[in-house]
Amino acid sequence: MVLYSRQVEFSSTMITFLIFIAVLAVLVLSHEFGHFIVARKSGMKVYEFGFGFPPRLFGIQFIKDASGKKKVKFIGRKRILEEESHGGSTVYSINLIPLGGFVHIKGENGEDPGPDSFAAQNAWKRAATLCAGVAMNIVLAFILLSAGFMMGLPQAIDGLPSGVTVKDRHLEIIEAMPGKPAAEAGLQSGDTIVALDNLQNPSVSAMQDYVNSHKNQDITVTIKRDGSIIEKKVHPFIYPDTGKGGLGVSLVEVGLVSYPWYKAIYYGMLMTGFYLKEILFSFYFLIAGLFAGNNMGQVVSGPVGIAVMTGHVARLGFSYLLNFTALLSLNLAIINILPIPALDGGRLLFLIISKIKRKPISQRAEQIAHGLGFTLLMLLVVVITIKDLGHFKGFFIDLWNNLT
Repeated sequence: MVLYSRQVEFSSTMITFLIFIAVLAVLVLSHEFGHFIVARKSGMKVYEFGFGFPPRLFGIQFIKDASGKKKVKFIGRKRILEEESHGGSTVYSINLIPLGGFVHIKGENGEDPGPDSFAAQNAWKRAATLCAGVAMNIVLAFILLSAGFMMGLPQAIDGLPSGVTVKDRHLEIIEAMPGKPAAEAGLQSGDTIVALDNLQNPSVSAMQDYVNSHKNQDITVTIKRDGSIIEKKVHPFIYPDTGKGGLGVSLVEVGLVSYPWYKAIYYGMLMTGFYLKEILFSFYFLIAGLFAGNNMGQVVSGPVGIAVMTGHVARLGFSYLLNFTALLSLNLAIINILPIPALDGGRLLFLIISKIKRKPISQRAEQIAHGLGFTLLMLLVVVITIKDLGHFKGFFIDLWNNLT
C-alpha cells in the first residue's frame, strides 16, 4: 500500500508538472507568436523563435535545398551560426530554462542596419511589434473564455440570463467568519458544501432551513477541498436579532454555466474586459502598497507557486483550468506592458522617448538598461521562488515523504 501511494503521488506530481509546462507553453508561444507574426508582416527578418531561455537544447529550421525543395534541418545546442542566421530561415528552438521565450529579430538592438532589420522600420511598425505579444495574450484570454463559456465555466448562478445551461451546481463558502462555529471547526473559504448530515448538495435556502431546524445539535458538515472529502462537526450558534441558527459562513451557489456560441463570444469579451480591469486595479494597489512600505510579498507568486496552483485548479476540472489560464494570460499581458527595462513596455518606453527627443537613444545605454532590468527580474524570480518554497513547504515535505 505504501508503494502504491508513492506511485500515485509521483504520477500526480508528474501530471501537475506536465500540465504546468503545457499551460506555460501556450502562454509563452502565443505571446512570442504575436511578436513574430507582426515582425514578419512588417518586413523584418526573424533569426530565432525560442521557447524557454538559453542555453538551447535543440532547434529546427525549414530550408530549401539546391533543387528548391523544402526540408527540415536540425540545429544543435550551439548558438545560431552565421550561415543559419543570415542565409537561412527562422530557427525554431527549445531552450533549457522554461520560464519564458523570445523572438530574435534582426537589428532589434541596433546591429545589422539592413532594410529588413527592426531598427530600419518606422516607429509605428516597431511599436506594433513590441505591443503584439501583449495583444496576443489578451486575444488568447478572450478565446479561452469564449470557449469556456461554450463548454461551461464556473460562475455564480444567481441572476443569470435566460437561455443558459447550468451543470454541477454546488454551494461554496465565500467566507468563514472568525470566531464563529464554522471557522472554529476548520471550514475555509473555497470549501464546497457536499452535505449536511444526510442532506446532499443543499441550496442556500435549504442549508439555512436545515441549520435553523437543527440549531440545538451538532451537524456533520461534509465538504470538498482540493479534491479531498472532509467531515467536520459544527454546533450552530443563535443569531441574537432573529433567534435563528447559523454556522457563520457566507455562501454562494456556483455551477458550470454554458451559453449558446454567439452569447459565449459576447460574454467572453465582457469577462476579458472585467478581468483586465480587476488585474490593473490589483497591480495598482500592489505597487501603491510597496511604496507605502506594506508587506505585499504574500500576494505574489512565482513559477513554483503558479505550478502548485495549476495542479490544484486542474484537479477541479478542465473548465477551471481554462479560466485559470485566461487569468494567467492577462496577468502576463499586464506585466509585459509595464515600463520596466527588458520587458516589452520598457522597450516601448525607450522608443517613445526617442520619438519625443527626435533622435535615437544611445544603443549602449539602452542595452545596459535592458541587461540590468533582466538581471533584476531574474533575481526577483529567485526571491519569489524561495518565498514560494517556504509558503508551500508542507506540499513539498508531503511529496518528499511519499517519494522516499
